[in-house]
Amino acid sequence: MPELILIPTPIAEDGLHDISDSVMEQISGLRFFVVENLRTARRILRKMNFKADFDAEVQFFELDKHVLASDLSPVKGWMHSNQDIGLMSEAGMPCIADPGHLVVQLAHQALYNIRPLVGPSSILLALISSGFNGQNFAFNGYLPIDKNDRQAAIKKLEQRMILEKQTQLFMETPYRNLSIIDDILRVCHGTTYLSIAADIGSNNSVIQSKMISEWRKSSLPELHKKPAIFGLGFF
Repeated sequence: MPELILIPTPIAEDGLHDISDSVMEQISGLRFFVVENLRTARRILRKMNFKADFDAEVQFFELDKHVLASDLSPVKGWMHSNQDIGLMSEAGMPCIADPGHLVVQLAHQALYNIRPLVGPSSILLALISSGFNGQNFAFNGYLPIDKNDRQAAIKKLEQRMILEKQTQLFMETPYRNLSIIDDILRVCHGTTYLSIAADIGSNNSVIQSKMISEWRKSSLPELHKKPAIFGLGFF
């Protein structure tokens, strides 16, 4: 039975050690890849000791947030030919905060075997290092870009955290980290806890959980252009 292999990738520049030798061995024979970013994927595959000639032997399909389900005809063609396919996110596990689930849907419909390989997830690493409730949590992806809409969304997440005792995780484009922290400190209750996990998985990671009232009085860590996961929770 043909397989769709869900390939983990490093979540930090110095994080190749998080990818096991077993993962590298299992992808060595693949020649068809669905990737979030072509340039990143080629670089990561080379670091993972992938030996095939990209130009002569390997086919890539770039699936980013702008690609619709109706645009996946090349992938459908691979599946029609029963080719084994690798699915890669730009960082971490595929299908989380990227559109890879569309390919997994096609694979189920084509009766493929789905084989997820074990690797790092910045979301789970942020959750387990936050001190927040790990039995009831939600990942909310990116919040709205508009400042008013974003502040309203943060208020709703805080209400859900309080009423349902549910940890709320979300992320932001790295260059807007400081803006979203400013919004959180403006609209949340002082007794709510905010967790910040930046550059998680790297040797320079920053992971801190404090009450909003404490964050308001303390200096923020250096977060400009660093990938980060934010959490609202309670101790």
